[in-house]
Amino acid sequence: MENVKRVFIVVERCVGCKSCEIACHIEHSKSKDLYKAIFEIPRPKRFNTVLKVDQYNASLRCAHCEDPPCANVCPTGALQKDEETGFVTYNPAKCIGCWQCAMVCPFGAIYPDYETLTAAKCDGCIERVKSGRLPACVEACPTNALVFADVKEMEQFKRERSLRELTAGQKVSIFELGVV
Repeated sequence: MENVKRVFIVVERCVGCKSCEIACHIEHSKSKDLYKAIFEIPRPKRFNTVLKVDQYNASLRCAHCEDPPCANVCPTGALQKDEETGFVTYNPAKCIGCWQCAMVCPFGAIYPDYETLTAAKCDGCIERVKSGRLPACVEACPTNALVFADVKEMEQFKRERSLRELTAGQKVSIFELGVV
């Protein structure tokens, strides 16, 4: 599943604007419209959270892990790995609200649904992605802090960024440290 795309965050680009949170709310609303979604009952859910820790902001959501611990501990099969997309899918009808998934998630990406007393999580905008669109959070990010890419693409991005920083003098090179 090395070509499976996931949402990565470039922390240096995130300004904490929460556009991704709003986009997630809208995407999971009945109307798909900001002004109508505000008044919907039940309220549309969002499955990402922007956190600020020290000087960094980060949009956190389900990482759709390669070997997802949430799906591995789910006693009812409510959480499963979708073989086509690589996303961890969630079937709320099967959830019994045992919260084992929330306890093992390394990202804190399982949200409580207080109305149904079951778990809820990012669906990766699976229907959007299957139709060739970006996840709503990625599409809404004004600084391109969220990147929808596979691991190889992200590795290449990081290498190129590192090289640009080295050539611009923004990063101490391994030569300057006397390593080489």
